[in-house]
Amino acid sequence: MTKGEFVDRIAGDFDSKKAAADAVDTVLDGIAGVLAGGGEVNFTGFGKFAVADRAARQGINPRTRERITIAATRVPRFSAGAGLKSKVKG
Repeated sequence: MTKGEFVDRIAGDFDSKKAAADAVDTVLDGIAGVLAGGGEVNFTGFGKFAVADRAARQGINPRTRERITIAATRVPRFSAGAGLKSKVKG
């Protein structure tokens, strides 16, 4: 499902499709902002968005088979909560 399809799906709960799109954008921007600052967002029953540090490591360039160093980085992570897991299970 794309972001546009998701907005279409929830648009019935809002006064207009634009209001639904603005709400989705606001939530996603809020989550991204908290994660960019190193924090975490926890929605009880749904899940937790957090930032994880990925250590530097050795890799291999698939074209040249040369060993390379992959730099350390920070990546977003999502952990599903019990409520979401049970809904998906059925």
